[in-house]
Amino acid sequence: MSTVIVPAGLSMGPRYRYVRPPDPTPECYEVHLGDDLVELTETEAAVWAAAFLYPDRHAKLLVDRESLVRMLETAPKPEPQAARYVDDLIGRGLLVEFDPAGDLRPVFSRHKLLPLAQGLGSTPDAPHQHRIGIADQPLVALPAEIYGLWSFACLHPNLWDACVDFADESEEAAEGEETLGLNPEDIARDFAANLPMLIATTCAFLDPIVAA
Repeated sequence: MSTVIVPAGLSMGPRYRYVRPPDPTPECYEVHLGDDLVELTETEAAVWAAAFLYPDRHAKLLVDRESLVRMLETAPKPEPQAARYVDDLIGRGLLVEFDPAGDLRPVFSRHKLLPLAQGLGSTPDAPHQHRIGIADQPLVALPAEIYGLWSFACLHPNLWDACVDFADESEEAAEGEETLGLNPEDIARDFAANLPMLIATTCAFLDPIVAA
């Protein structure tokens, strides 16, 4: 499986100057990233935001660095330096690459996952699918274990620890029940396959761990 690319951080929108008459051009665009409020230029913000586009392609794990650059270069307003901007945002931690089928511990250990939307539960017709959305409008539907991890991962120091804890709980079964026998690597890979879609639909965001 190829490496995918997703945005990290939470958009805080444009920031305007305190001037009269009002200046319609934003002073910068801000992104909450770890313990910092990162300032982006208009072009940087557009490149970062482009990584949220096409949730259907994110769901199929088809968005990687190459496809993101190509999309920016061929957009209605092309960005000829797309590759440079993407590399810069990767270096600053605003874009994150990972292989959903590879070793996820390094990238998961460096990030927390925080939910942004509401858990809408399942339905009588599809009790195995748990929905996430906003204002009762579902955006994604997930298996129970992925839904649970989405909900509780923010309670752990990082996303990898959340996967470890989920694996530990899967080994605990009530009397007469079989354990699930899951390990952190399996859980991480299952979650990684859904992570780009969760981020692209703004149901969650990755936040880098702040060094103590």
